[in-house]
Amino acid sequence: MIKPIKTKKQHEEALKRLDTIFDASINSKEGDEAEVLSILIESYENQKYPIGEPDPVEAIKIRMEDLGIKQSDLVGVMGKKGKVSEVLNRKRKLSLTMIRNLNKKLNISPSILIQDYKLSA
Repeated sequence: MIKPIKTKKQHEEALKRLDTIFDASINSKEGDEAEVLSILIESYENQKYPIGEPDPVEAIKIRMEDLGIKQSDLVGVMGKKGKVSEVLNRKRKLSLTMIRNLNKKLNISPSILIQDYKLSA
């Protein structure tokens, strides 16, 4: 019987069971069980081990990688080549204009881009 996952032990047991039935046919009893277990495991992990949002520079780098964009592709969006480099190397903070342009170009939420972050020494 499938029950909500509330403890670390239940989580470990659910992971073991999912590993056992992972390759079950989609419309089978075990396939349905695997689907439900996956949802329960994900819910438990999101509650117990939340992953925070990346800081603005990491968000830009992740999105650049996702889109196959190079640093040179952000010239004009963030300013001249030197400014792009300074921001991506944490030597300069994002300006409001950069945030607006990055939101349009990379579709990164302004709420992520306006977060404070540390500059490197």
